[in-house]
Amino acid sequence: MEKQKISVFVAGKEFTLGSSDSPEYIQRVAAYADRTLRETAMATRLPTEKAHIMAAISLADEALKAQDENARLRRRIRELEEKQAEA
Repeated sequence: MEKQKISVFVAGKEFTLGSSDSPEYIQRVAAYADRTLRETAMATRLPTEKAHIMAAISLADEALKAQDENARLRRRIRELEEKQAEA
């Protein structure tokens, strides 16, 4: 798919992103990022910049945990496939 420009709003600011993903998906990503920023700011009562950094750390944590779980599940699938091949 060809890259297209998609406008999104995050933290009250408009950003134009270039992506080959669907506009609907990019809007979901932006909405998730925006929600995470707002929730972090409300929960921490930190100045905006620090709250945004905390939100970025939180999102990075989620991404790394998802990657680790994905790798664990792939290993488990390989183990089960090998076991089935031996049977």
